Amino acid sequence: MTLHGDAGRVLAGWDAPDDEQERLRLAYGEHLARHPDGVWRECAPGHITASALVIDPERERVLLTLHRKLRMWLQMGGHCEPGDARLADAALREATEESGVAGLTLLPGGPVRLDRHLTPCAWHLDVQYAAVAPAGATAAISDESLDLRWFGYAEVAEVADASVGRLVTAARALL
Repeated sequence: MTLHGDAGRVLAGWDAPDDEQERLRLAYGEHLARHPDGVWRECAPGHITASALVIDPERERVLLTLHRKLRMWLQMGGHCEPGDARLADAALREATEESGVAGLTLLPGGPVRLDRHLTPCAWHLDVQYAAVAPAGATAAISDESLDLRWFGYAEVAEVADASVGRLVTAARALL
């Protein structure tokens, strides 16, 4: 199966938690139906991206990156790459690359949320997962980050936008 096919399968099988998320799920599916290249950054109208919120449930905190280009505190994530066999693989790869944390594991059950946002390159149709950090995880700043920092669950609203806060809330509900 191609990454495009996997993205369609993941979205078709995902149970959206509310009407807003269901509208996004359907819109993402329509995007993929219209664009055979809809998972690649070259798809100018927009493209599917994959991200993962890195969580340390034992210490009740999440790892956020201060994104170099956007200058915002965000979860790890970005564009799908040709080597990604599945959307979950892309999310885990991005989380590992951007956090420097080895041994991350995605929460079972597929995506946590969907979030569509405009970036300097195009619309990102982000499929958001949650990744659990192993005990004693050490983070390392990547070239894509200005900073990398652990934040307690309650601190996220003070540093990040509402979309990251919604992701934290949804991920915590699945823990």
